[in-house]
Amino acid sequence: MPQEIDESFLALPLRALADAALARARALGAEHADFRFERVREASWRLRDARLSGTSDTTDTGYAVRVVHGGAWGFASGVELTMDAAARVAGQAVAMAKLSAKVTAAAGSGAQDRVELAAEPVHADRTWVSSYEVNPFHVPDKEKVELLAEWSGRLLAAEGVSHADAALLTVQENKFYADTAGTTTTQQRVRLHPELTAVAVDERSGEFDSMRTLAPPVGRGWEYLTGTGWDWDAELAAMPALLAEKMRAPSVEAGTYDLVIDPSNLWLTIHESIGHATELDRALGYEAAYAGTSFATFDQLGTLKYGSEVMNVTGDRTAEHGLATIGYDDEGVAAQSWDLVRDGVLVGYQMDRRIAKRCGFERSNGCAHADSPSHVPVQRMANVSLRPAEGGPSTRELIGQVERGLYLVGDRSWSIDQQRYNFQFTAQRAFRIKNGQLAGQVKDFAYQATTTDFWGALEAVGGPQTYVLGGAVNCGKAQPGQVASVSHGCPSALFRGVTILNTAQEAGR
Repeated sequence: MPQEIDESFLALPLRALADAALARARALGAEHADFRFERVREASWRLRDARLSGTSDTTDTGYAVRVVHGGAWGFASGVELTMDAAARVAGQAVAMAKLSAKVTAAAGSGAQDRVELAAEPVHADRTWVSSYEVNPFHVPDKEKVELLAEWSGRLLAAEGVSHADAALLTVQENKFYADTAGTTTTQQRVRLHPELTAVAVDERSGEFDSMRTLAPPVGRGWEYLTGTGWDWDAELAAMPALLAEKMRAPSVEAGTYDLVIDPSNLWLTIHESIGHATELDRALGYEAAYAGTSFATFDQLGTLKYGSEVMNVTGDRTAEHGLATIGYDDEGVAAQSWDLVRDGVLVGYQMDRRIAKRCGFERSNGCAHADSPSHVPVQRMANVSLRPAEGGPSTRELIGQVERGLYLVGDRSWSIDQQRYNFQFTAQRAFRIKNGQLAGQVKDFAYQATTTDFWGALEAVGGPQTYVLGGAVNCGKAQPGQVASVSHGCPSALFRGVTILNTAQEAGR
């Protein structure tokens, strides 16, 4: 059933604080001002061998005022919930903008660095709540720990499993936004990340390996762990045998292979080689923290051959259960879905209001986000997803099209350069494909390519029945650093002629 905004959040003096702050910003001559009140609660539990090893439960509450004054940004934040304090914070934001304008003028940047925002319709008194059934914060902690312990016990009872780790992260994010144009939005997002890991140790050789659940973090509620959205019983039952097979598996023979890549692995390659590369601030060279800039520069929009003709990628802030799904971003922009790559060609970027205006776009596509009330909104990643083919093949049918190849499942480790171009990725497990059939696991493997060569090798994508929404809760960006959650959906996909390294041999060189 549809959920409602937490009453304890609505009981806070949200509008009164906003009115005081925005009125003060107007009186001081701000061309634009916005007010954002946030309350973000995060709780986590960690178990080692079915025993609780750690917990945390924190709440970050406060508000921020951001202004454009004299063509420059100003920002300040506070925690004191009085009208005088909110007005004082607005004054600090204006003072910061005036200082920024002086610095810009002294540097001789002039009109080219003047802050202007793309237009956005007014969204007055809007409310949005993410899609979930049971708020995990309404479930007793004892019940959470008991479920994780029971699942850990299943793994520990299996032959060959030496240790089991379990973790659960739950988040409830509430935001109230108001600006001088008249937009006011109130939102609530719930998300969680469950994870179990089985560890095998060979007592004779000392060799060890591990295997994690493939279940992705999601914008769902407690129902995700108790029946809706993932078959936990099947995954936990299969993991020990898969891990035991991996421990016995031979090392891969380096060479060129056709690959069928499962969504549980491909989502991370999408994140690194497409998601970050199509952030317009990176493509323009304005942002380089954590993920670098981008080879997909703005002058190539509409011409860059990103991949094959079956490659279609969207940016989406509306996907149900997506980690980056919202109603409105932190600049009051309504959530949207749009094309980033169409028929293999770069046709779009992710952007906020300032970048949109600077680059001649009529409107932002809603990619401004701050991870706390003390941080300024920055351009952040939408749910970036590879689209399936309507009526497309199953994973088994894709495997049947390969004579010599590998089927890759689960993300493991990754490495990519600072232009999002040269990369090397591994997986949790790799199965040999011989004459269209799976033929056991191999280990010590990594696939290596440039972004355009890799996506150019994409021959076929699976149908909607193979599509899974993966993702991460720890995408970093900016200085000071911020963390955001983001989902990446994709079907199973077939790539031809990709280089496979033997990582054990590479390490020994």
